[in-house]
Amino acid sequence: MALNGAMASLSEWIEGARPRTLPNAVAPVVAGVGAAIALDGFSWWRSVLALLVSLSLIVGVNYANDYSDGIRGTDEHRVGPLRLVGSGVAAPKAVLTAALVSLGLAGVLGLLLVVLSGHWWLLGMGALCILGAWFYTGGKKPYGYYGFGEVAVFVFFGLAGVLGTVYVQAGRVSWAALACAVAVGCFSTAVLTANNLRDIPTDIESGKRTLATRLGDKGTRRLYVALIGIPYLISLSFVFTGYPIAALSTLTIGILLPAAGAVQSGKTGRELIPALRDTGLAMLVWAVFTAVAMNL
Repeated sequence: MALNGAMASLSEWIEGARPRTLPNAVAPVVAGVGAAIALDGFSWWRSVLALLVSLSLIVGVNYANDYSDGIRGTDEHRVGPLRLVGSGVAAPKAVLTAALVSLGLAGVLGLLLVVLSGHWWLLGMGALCILGAWFYTGGKKPYGYYGFGEVAVFVFFGLAGVLGTVYVQAGRVSWAALACAVAVGCFSTAVLTANNLRDIPTDIESGKRTLATRLGDKGTRRLYVALIGIPYLISLSFVFTGYPIAALSTLTIGILLPAAGAVQSGKTGRELIPALRDTGLAMLVWAVFTAVAMNL
């Protein structure tokens, strides 16, 4: 546990924000922008606002997780990126403040986007996203501790991220947008699955019942492979429904091969950390290729 006077450096704050997770925030917006362009609804300033909301939200949830897990003692023996509270380099109150500021910024920017776009019902979706970010590991019964984290990531950084970006620009969604939302959601969930696979031993020890601890080592590895396979099935569906350039997105399999190899070969602990990075990078490049394919 951090001492009250602990002061993290700037580099430690940046690491604590978990920059490797940023593709999970950028990819939904990229895919959503591509779908909006295909619907003749592109707006650069709405795209920028959507991106800022997504980035603020993921930084906020990362700091919130750091704070909540840290004060519970879950992160004391965690393998992976620096935990500000768990490692003792930052005071819990400071990390909580960083989380609330980031989530508050996401809320303000999201409200501005709703006001300017006129789609008021999106306020409800935005509120759910912020509440989901906090109660993932926060509150008395965090849903991330009961195996629902993967579902939340699929919904918030897949369905909501992509479809929300499309809707605030075009005022409607398309089958292509929905397909992208499912694909990006699967990629994002695969990142979390690899993360939770790495943490199975420490999560069991601390009483954190993630989906990975419930499925077990082998089941979690199979889930990861299934999740990264679905986006490429969607790529093939694009190819056969009038978007032949979408075949280029299958090139990202090369990025995923090391990650899939690490997961399938039984790697554990720190050996799985690159799998998180590679899965996120593959997701981002897939989103770029697919966004381009929808408009050629």
